[in-house]
Amino acid sequence: MNDRAGRRRARRLAIGTAVVLALAGMNGPWLYRFGTEKYHQYKIDKPEYKAANGRWQIVEFPQQYRQDTIHAALLRTGKVLMIAGSGNNQENFDAKKFDTRIWDPVKGTIKKVPTPADLFCTGHTQLADGNLLIAGGTKRYEKLKGDVTKAGGLMVVHNENPDKPITLPAGTKFTGKENGRTFVSKDPVLVPRAKKVFDPATGAFLRNDPGLGRIYVEAQKRGTKYETGTQDNYRVQGLSGAEARNTYGIAQKLALDKKDFQGIRDAYEFDPVAEKYIKVDPMNEARWYPTLTTLSDGKVLSVSGLDDIGQLVPGKNEVFDPKTKKWTYTDTVRQFPTYPALFLMENGKIFYSGSNAGYGPDNVGRDPGIWDVDSNKFEKLSGLSDADRLETSGTVLLPPAQNQTYMVIGGGGVGESALSSAKTRLIDMKDGDPEFVDGPTLEKGTRYPQSSVLPDDTVLVSGGSQDYRGRGDSNILQARLYHPDTNTFDRVADPLVGRNYHSGSILLPDGRVMFFGSDPLYADKANTKPGKFEQRIEIYTPPYLYRDARPTLSGGPRTIARGGSGTFSSPQASEVKKVRLIKPSASTHVTDVDQRSIALDFEVAGDKITVTVPKNKNLVQSGWYMLFVDDDRGTPSEAQWVRVP
Repeated sequence: MNDRAGRRRARRLAIGTAVVLALAGMNGPWLYRFGTEKYHQYKIDKPEYKAANGRWQIVEFPQQYRQDTIHAALLRTGKVLMIAGSGNNQENFDAKKFDTRIWDPVKGTIKKVPTPADLFCTGHTQLADGNLLIAGGTKRYEKLKGDVTKAGGLMVVHNENPDKPITLPAGTKFTGKENGRTFVSKDPVLVPRAKKVFDPATGAFLRNDPGLGRIYVEAQKRGTKYETGTQDNYRVQGLSGAEARNTYGIAQKLALDKKDFQGIRDAYEFDPVAEKYIKVDPMNEARWYPTLTTLSDGKVLSVSGLDDIGQLVPGKNEVFDPKTKKWTYTDTVRQFPTYPALFLMENGKIFYSGSNAGYGPDNVGRDPGIWDVDSNKFEKLSGLSDADRLETSGTVLLPPAQNQTYMVIGGGGVGESALSSAKTRLIDMKDGDPEFVDGPTLEKGTRYPQSSVLPDDTVLVSGGSQDYRGRGDSNILQARLYHPDTNTFDRVADPLVGRNYHSGSILLPDGRVMFFGSDPLYADKANTKPGKFEQRIEIYTPPYLYRDARPTLSGGPRTIARGGSGTFSSPQASEVKKVRLIKPSASTHVTDVDQRSIALDFEVAGDKITVTVPKNKNLVQSGWYMLFVDDDRGTPSEAQWVRVP
């Protein structure tokens, strides 16, 4: 009996073992992946790993609050403004569904905000009073060749009357003198009066230079037979007498070619306390993909963008006066590709790194340099490696800002080029003859790299993709901390979510970094399935927040003037080694010209820290800042909000 029972048990054990082995054979890859993922999770959860590499966590909003976030800015309330507009979704645009959210990263609350226009691909910057200036956006989505059914394009309207301008309403008809075809304007256009030109030597009248207006026109009917192939002069229907003689149109080819996005003139301030948009005077030029940069006098420069007929704005730059809320043209003309990276330097001039985000000829405005906006003098800078791969590159003012050293990170070829750069380039603008030198390289060519200045003087560089909009499943799940003092990268924990086009990062007041967006062209390696916009938020907690303790900061003034001082309390005052004033970010399309970290002089007495703000108004622009203190291990406090009036 015992022998038979033992044989039965042995037989059952053998059969069970065979079944397990068979299942393992069939499911080996899954079991391996499952085990590998479990081990990876175990590894990255270990305290010593987090203390060395930091940690990434995904935040998923409830379904009703999700959106395709294109722009994000940290408000002086500590909340994050997240703007989608139509979110690169033409169905939303056609339905006039424009979205904005406010997220409180401390409380975890989310609020929907009424959005007055399609602020998709707008420009933005922080103002001195803590409001966010927002200008430009989308008037019309692009139409690819094949989707265009009516021939159309740019009509330049001429006015030869030196005595008065003329306004032509939407629906004005233009008929070609040679081709006989009629095209209709889509919007009203104001054409300035002609300018009288005199001989500077004799004062004799020479001629009238006509005033020019630009307008988009299209054929009245569909079809290829309404296309034109050459330039023609166009008669303006409905005019008579002198107006008919003085006013006419000239157009080149009007065809069924691809039509680019068109911009809007609308401008708003976002009030972080009332949490609403406030309309201000519109810009003189419509702009889609513009850059807004604050100048030495506190006015805001608006540059580049596609205009209301889908053409690159022809160098007509303008400034916004926060006091009058009005826009005026600058006296100087300079053209850049869209979203150019323009930074105010300590000397009041503008540094252009060459970084940009995507529209414009490959031979216009691509060279980096120093721009004097008042005189329009532009001094080109040399030494830049991979100079043909600056589109979708990132530029950051390295900490502390007093060093005036900039880093240009990665980038790609113009348009949908597959070329990308693994280079980083450094330039010291305090050098008597500044030129670019190469910094440490990335592992892969990287478009759309996100970079955030941290309060310990490192820079977090993460994400991006090797190819245009992540083609070929080329998202780069890597992150590094750059150390300006040693000019080295340290690899840290890998992000969990790929980020390419329409993504960005924001430093939060608690020292963590928020990542948003990503708009891949395809969803698979073979580039056969359409991509899906990434709506998840990801938070990176740097290694410095996995130490035993961090310094605290309390009390002190809410306002400190340039050159002035303020005293704060900290039980760890004796351990403080750095004080940094960091301007909050406003980020989109790898462009964040606001962020900068300024070193403050300080003195310690007992548990008191007295900090002094530098006097230079170009270094310390008026506005709200995060004030951090770092201890002797480089661990930062949570920020105190301080205003520089």
